[in-house]
Amino acid sequence: MIDLRQLRENPDLVRASQRARGEDVDLVDRLLAADERRRSSGSRFDELRAEQKRLGKLIPRAEGDEKAELLARAGTLSADVKTADAERDEATAEADALLLQLSNVVHPAVPVGGEDDYTVRETVGEIRDFAAEGITPRDHMDLGQALGAIDTERAAKVSGSRFAYLRGQGALLELALVNAAIAQATAAGFVPMVTPALVRPRAMEGTGFLGQAAQDVYRLEQDDAYLVGTSEVPLAAYHMDEIIEADQLPLRYAGLSPCYRREAGSYGKDTKGIFRVHQFTKVEMFSFVTPEEAEDELERLLDWEKQWLTSLELPFRVIDVASGDLGASASRKYDCEAWFPAQGRYRELTSTSNCTEFQARRLQVRMREGGRTRPLATLNGTLCAVSRTIVALLEYHQQADGSVHVPQVLRPYLGGRERLEPVAR
Repeated sequence: MIDLRQLRENPDLVRASQRARGEDVDLVDRLLAADERRRSSGSRFDELRAEQKRLGKLIPRAEGDEKAELLARAGTLSADVKTADAERDEATAEADALLLQLSNVVHPAVPVGGEDDYTVRETVGEIRDFAAEGITPRDHMDLGQALGAIDTERAAKVSGSRFAYLRGQGALLELALVNAAIAQATAAGFVPMVTPALVRPRAMEGTGFLGQAAQDVYRLEQDDAYLVGTSEVPLAAYHMDEIIEADQLPLRYAGLSPCYRREAGSYGKDTKGIFRVHQFTKVEMFSFVTPEEAEDELERLLDWEKQWLTSLELPFRVIDVASGDLGASASRKYDCEAWFPAQGRYRELTSTSNCTEFQARRLQVRMREGGRTRPLATLNGTLCAVSRTIVALLEYHQQADGSVHVPQVLRPYLGGRERLEPVAR
């Protein structure tokens, strides 16, 4: 959540942020009104309680008519205190509910607009000229089936659409990607973690995934638990309700988890293959830093993502995501999009977001410095979303004979093999 003090002092900034996101601007004024009711009802409750305590001291010393009058006044005051307490609780609940609906304040440098209004920050690597090589690019499903690596037909029979079996070379490629990504993250100082795939509602809500993204989340009603769509959720909640000493920061974790997404808003998109699936494996970077370090940490996370994609020998571009395409928690977000030759376009492979103090406030993760506690900042960055990365590798590194070149960084985890070879049917 945002800082209520910031909202009171500069409501126009928050209104502009909501407008840039294409979200409800009137929410700001409803929240301000609820906050004022909460504060005024709280002040009235405090005044009445002080009067009640004062009377409590006077009554034992009073006698006769004075005592009777004080007792009568105390009875009336008791009812008033209960009413004020109920009004305060109601106003607080209303303000808290509205505050949870308000997205993070958009960074002023973020381009304003919708999904297609991003700006290209940089382009890295030359796109391979398949035509010059006499190759018509095949899509990843054609290649994956020839390699005996992907089986979506049987997965549909077992689990439904948007599922896949990775088998043989496909399964080995997933394991190689995970191991190589964790190795890079560990070398950069991240603590590797295998995180829970099920979380309680507070963890999901605290990271901002029960707002605009709620339709994409799997919920287990019998257990009142959620399947995570990213290990960002359990990583952000790892230090929930804790105070971290400033000299321990930054804290950086690399989470490995299965990810589950309903893809409810993606009807008709990427229905073939494994680019957009309900279940996939991901290695996620997550950082806890001081708020003053957050913007620099975003650049560092982006650099680690660029290092990863470069090691996979993939050309890509970095985009500054537009305001209307940001998640609720993100103040700013960069996507790295790799070139997919069978589609003839760039598609997202990684993203990194600066969530400033938004998640930390909701999850009560604080830092202590000089005897003072305050919220810290959280950031996240995809290192390897495995399914999409497999799609990119198969399509971009395909050879004329149907084999697939293996980047050097993955070879130690694939027994040294330099190519994935088609299998006999």
